[in-house]
Amino acid sequence: MTTLISGGQVLSTAGASAADVLVDGEIIVAVGAPGTLGPADETIDATGKYVLPGGIDAHTHMEMPFGGTHSVDTFGTGTTAAAWGGTTTIIDFAVQAKGTSLLSTMDKWHEKADGNCAIDYGFHMIVSDVNDSSLKEMQACVDGGVGSFKMFMAYPGVFYSTDGEILLAMQKAREIGATIMMHAENGIAIDQLAAQAFAAGKIDPVQHGLTRPPELEGEATSRAIQLAKVTGAPLYIVHLSASQALAAVAEARNDGQNVFAETCPQYLYLSIEDLAKPDFEGSKYVASPPLREKSHQADLWRGLRTNDLSVVSTDHCPFCFKDQKELGRGDFRAIPNGIPGVEHRMDLLHQGVVAGELTLGRWVETCSTTPARMFGLYPRKGVIAAGSDADVVIYDPAAKQTLSVETHHMNVDYSAYEGLEITGKVETVLSRGRVVVSPSGFSGSTTHGKFLSRDLNQYLN
Repeated sequence: MTTLISGGQVLSTAGASAADVLVDGEIIVAVGAPGTLGPADETIDATGKYVLPGGIDAHTHMEMPFGGTHSVDTFGTGTTAAAWGGTTTIIDFAVQAKGTSLLSTMDKWHEKADGNCAIDYGFHMIVSDVNDSSLKEMQACVDGGVGSFKMFMAYPGVFYSTDGEILLAMQKAREIGATIMMHAENGIAIDQLAAQAFAAGKIDPVQHGLTRPPELEGEATSRAIQLAKVTGAPLYIVHLSASQALAAVAEARNDGQNVFAETCPQYLYLSIEDLAKPDFEGSKYVASPPLREKSHQADLWRGLRTNDLSVVSTDHCPFCFKDQKELGRGDFRAIPNGIPGVEHRMDLLHQGVVAGELTLGRWVETCSTTPARMFGLYPRKGVIAAGSDADVVIYDPAAKQTLSVETHHMNVDYSAYEGLEITGKVETVLSRGRVVVSPSGFSGSTTHGKFLSRDLNQYLN
C-alpha cells in the first residue's frame, strides 16, 4: 500500500521546506516538490502542518524494578503513550541485577518487550555487576545489537560502581567500540547527606533535592570525563540537570573528547519548587538527579542550542502517587525515583521553539536525528528521506492543548505537567508506514513494534 503525505512543511535538521512524501509499505520511497509525487492508495493532507521524522526517546524505563516496586507502564502502555506523543522509537534499559549475567538480562527484557510494543524499540544494558564474566559478555551484547552500557556513580548497594569498576568497563568499551552511559552523581556523599537529613527529622520530599546538590552532579560528571579520557572510551552523560555538570561536558567537548550528554524536559520546565509542594505532592517530582533551582534552566536551553547537550530524552520512569510514591511517607529516601513523560517530550520541546529557545531544525535534531546517529539507527530512523523507515509525524503547530492526567495515555495517576498550556499537537503518526495515531484516535497494535538491532555510535572520532 502506498501513502502520499501532501502539502506539508517537511522538517529536517536544516529547517523546513515545502515537500510531499511518498510511502510504499514500511519505507519512504520519495520526497519531492509539492504536486510531483503520487498518485497513491491513500493521501494524507498535511497543509499547514509540519511533517517530521518520528521521535526517538533514547532513555525510558518500562516495567523497571525499583525499591520494591516497579514502574507502572508496561511496554504495551508505555509505547502506546509514546506513539500518541509523536515518538516512534524508544530505547529502554535492560537492568542487570547483581549476581546475574548480561546475556540472561537481555533475554529477560526481550521476553518483556517482544510482541508487546506499539512502536519499534531497542535496548541499552545497565551494568551493575562488573566482573570478568560481564566484561566478556559486553562483546556479545554488541553482537546482539546493544552497543551502549549504562553505569551508576549513584545508588550505593544497588547499581553503584566504583571508579575501578568503571575504569574496567570503559577499557572494554574502548576495545569493542561501545559507548558508556553514565548516571553521574556522587552517590557515596549523597547517602551521607540524606542520612544526616533524616536523622535531623527532615523527611519531606524536598529533602531529596537538597541532599543531592548540583555540585555533586558536577563533581561526578568531571570524574567520569577524566576516567573516559584515561581509557579513551566514548562517554554519554544521561539526564544532565545542573549547570556544573554542563560546564564539565562543554569543556571536554571543546577539547575534542568523545563526550556527549542528554537532558530531559523535566529539567527544562520543572524545578525544586515542585519538589517542595505541600501535602506530600512533592513526591510526584522525585527523580534522580533531582529537579534544580530555576536558574539552571537557562543554561540547559543554551546547552541545547550550542550542542553541548546533544539529545533530549525523558528518563520516563512512572510510579503512581497512590501506593508507590507514598511508600516514602515519613522517609524521603524511600520514594521511588522517576517522573512520567514519554508522551510529552515532542510537545514540550516544540514549546521551546514557540518560546524562541530552539529552532525547528534543532527541535528535530535533539528529539530524533541526533539520537538516531548517537545510537546507531541512522538513516533507518531519524530522517525523512528515501530509503528510511516511514516513521512520520504530522504536527499541527497552531493547535492548543493543556497537559493533564485526564487526557494523557500513560499508565500513571498524575501528570507532572498538570495544567500546562502549550501550543502544538501531534495530529497523525505513522510507524513504519502504518497509521497508528490519527485525528480519530489510536489505530495501532502492541504487536506492531519490532526490536532494533543497533549499530555503534556514529559520532565517534
